[in-house]
Amino acid sequence: MAPAPFRIALSGKGGTGKTTTAALLIDAFRRMGETPILAVDADPNANLHEALGMEVTESLGSMREEAFTKAIPPGMSRHDYVRLRFRQVLVEGTGVDLIAMGRPEGTGCYCFSNDLLSECLAGLQAEYRFIVIDAEAGMEHIARGTIGVPDLLLIVSDPGARGMRTATRIRDIALSLGLERERMALVVNRVRNGVAEVGGEPVPVIAEVPADPAIEAADLEGRPITGIPADSPARLALSALAEQIRERAAAR
Repeated sequence: MAPAPFRIALSGKGGTGKTTTAALLIDAFRRMGETPILAVDADPNANLHEALGMEVTESLGSMREEAFTKAIPPGMSRHDYVRLRFRQVLVEGTGVDLIAMGRPEGTGCYCFSNDLLSECLAGLQAEYRFIVIDAEAGMEHIARGTIGVPDLLLIVSDPGARGMRTATRIRDIALSLGLERERMALVVNRVRNGVAEVGGEPVPVIAEVPADPAIEAADLEGRPITGIPADSPARLALSALAEQIRERAAAR
């Protein structure tokens, strides 16, 4: 029996490089041969596909509205139709598949549809070795149980005091949701001259990622982040982090 996939969720306030970190981590696993990988873009401001150089034409949010508000083909139950459309929303790539959660549209209660989407995601996840989830700071999808409980929560911050305080608040939200303290770690991004100390109980730092001109250039030019040079400082730091995570997954 194949081992259960190792699920990594990344959370952080906007502008900290969370999506860039997720993309380079995914690419590091791919380069290690740890495929297939499932990338889940659970941030309503979805742009993980751009960082990975993949194209997304539909999200689960828009699919859900269609599946639960429009007529379905004759002879097909709504359950079966949702499962079919779920597979169609999945974007397949080389070693990496991507699904975008998107924003729910319309109004009303979506408990039943959320449960069905959770069931579809749970069935899909068994096919992968690693699942990397680009989550929002409030972690609503984790709170609702849509994407399950991560094996590792990486809280991404810039080195400034405001970012570090936000990281602590995200840790507290995760604790309130029942995530274990030992499953959380901090990735400090764009480090140039040290990291701010903000007092209280800090989140353990698992990686410091140097400021990288190659990432800035890729952002400015609209190129996928995964195309930066193999020896760029950020790529090297996140490749080392991927190796740590691989060892952690093997030791489960």
